[in-house]
Amino acid sequence: MATVADHVIATLKRSGVQRVYGIPGDSLNGFTDAIRRAGDFGWEQVRHEETAAFAAAAEAAMTGRLAVCAGSCGPGNLHLINGLFDAHRSRVPVLAIAAHIPLAEIGSDYFQETHPQNLFRECSVYCELVSTPEQAPRILEMAMRTAVEENGVAVVVVPGEILSDRVDATDWGSRPVTAAGVVCRPDEHGLAAAAGMLNDASRVTILAGAGVAGAHGQVIELAGTLAAPIVHALRGKEYIEYDNPHDVGMTGLLGFASGYKAIAEADVLLMLGTDFPYQQFYPERAQIIQVDIRGRNLGRRAPIDLGLVGTVADTLAALRPMLTAKDDRTHLERSLKHYRKTRKRLDSLASNDRDRTPIRPEYVAAVANQLAADDAVFTVDVGSPVVWAARYLTMNGRRRLIGSFNHGTMACALPHAIGAQTVDRERQVVAFAGDGGLAMLFGELLTLTQNRLPVKVIVFNNSSLNFVELEMKAAGIVNFGTELQNPDFGAVAAALGMFGRRVERPGDLEPALSAALDHDGPAVIDVVTARQELSIPPAITAEQAKGFSLYAIRTILAGRADELLDLVTTNVARRILD
Repeated sequence: MATVADHVIATLKRSGVQRVYGIPGDSLNGFTDAIRRAGDFGWEQVRHEETAAFAAAAEAAMTGRLAVCAGSCGPGNLHLINGLFDAHRSRVPVLAIAAHIPLAEIGSDYFQETHPQNLFRECSVYCELVSTPEQAPRILEMAMRTAVEENGVAVVVVPGEILSDRVDATDWGSRPVTAAGVVCRPDEHGLAAAAGMLNDASRVTILAGAGVAGAHGQVIELAGTLAAPIVHALRGKEYIEYDNPHDVGMTGLLGFASGYKAIAEADVLLMLGTDFPYQQFYPERAQIIQVDIRGRNLGRRAPIDLGLVGTVADTLAALRPMLTAKDDRTHLERSLKHYRKTRKRLDSLASNDRDRTPIRPEYVAAVANQLAADDAVFTVDVGSPVVWAARYLTMNGRRRLIGSFNHGTMACALPHAIGAQTVDRERQVVAFAGDGGLAMLFGELLTLTQNRLPVKVIVFNNSSLNFVELEMKAAGIVNFGTELQNPDFGAVAAALGMFGRRVERPGDLEPALSAALDHDGPAVIDVVTARQELSIPPAITAEQAKGFSLYAIRTILAGRADELLDLVTTNVARRILD
């Protein structure tokens, strides 16, 4: 008879899982000891359980397969919750082993007692307590099956002593648990309705999200037939931006004016695999067709005229023969012309700027994009780093882009990079970290050295919570509570035994990044960037314009005119000189 923990490890191995991310704890002792005895199964130790969940999420995103994290009872597994929310909202298959207090003590307000089943229910597709050793094999298999079939988080809550209990072998867990193949498309009535709307339209625009993964060629062919510009949401960037003659950029708060314009001028918007959340960027008068594998997503962001349930690939394969090719390319050509103009303007900002300091963050992103490998994996923090990544990283079908694009949490770049690099230690992994995000999980730099992970961390160091400051400006609020007193991150990295360098002048940026990318091991490049660089959304509302005006007035009245002058110098004078 093997222990429950032995059975868990054997079941995971049969399904292709090779490792678990976590931190040891007394209620996990039976589990970690089983890993030790297994010999050919990895225990990837991190410094914070939140990182364990983020790393598992990144591994699942990289491989498309189940990834696993674990936390000890009470505070240990409670730390998992932010990373699990991220995995759940990104729709990647992750299993969390949440150790629990002794079974007999549940409900007694015991030391470190929480209620994991309640806590994790909102960020999971399956969450269940193992009450006896005999239950464990079946519950584990159901949890794994649910995670891989629904692309979500499954949580198995196990009292610590049960992990060490012995259980007879059963058929549960004796076979690999892998996702079943499926063909999913709308019925003939829905396809015919969509074809009719698209054939009658004169100006079709496609909005592509993460759901177009695996359907790149079909989407490009469809756009050619419909003479339609393709706008992408952020999560669709890596799947549709490359080799795309119909690309007109991104829309949304981080996007381009050209993407916004192509949607605003459409008479039919075709949404493919996207749950794009910002209502203000949808067209006011166009008809909307939405295709999504999850029926509950249909029409929840904007009123739609037709909803189709299916994968993008299967739906387009059935829809394509029903469509009539359009000869009028006026809408497409106008959208492409506007995109070229917008792209040229954005690229002009990604410059050395005559060695002026501080360095433009656009320039940092552009140089990193130029120097990084053709198959690099980029992980990005929320806030300003994700803006520059969205605008200046070039996808090519081999590169990957991973971030907290739905959950939107700080401090994700480094822990996501840990998971991505653990999957493939030979592949280049580059983290775009904000100074605030890096500091929040700063201890994970130690994970890089301890686990020998050659992640390259580029720090956008503007000594502030920069995107929060932008939101304050737009709301007419004087910046408050956003100042960060940072160390020399490069010197700290060097003290930890890794490559570390601080860059304060534009001319030093390219040599420093080249040296870091070539270094055989982890590296941190601390780049001092402009604090007042504005990442203006593609459409400014009257309320936002009013907010910026109020911000300027209130900043002067608060005796901080120097801050306003810095803002003007960074964003107006530079543009005039350009």
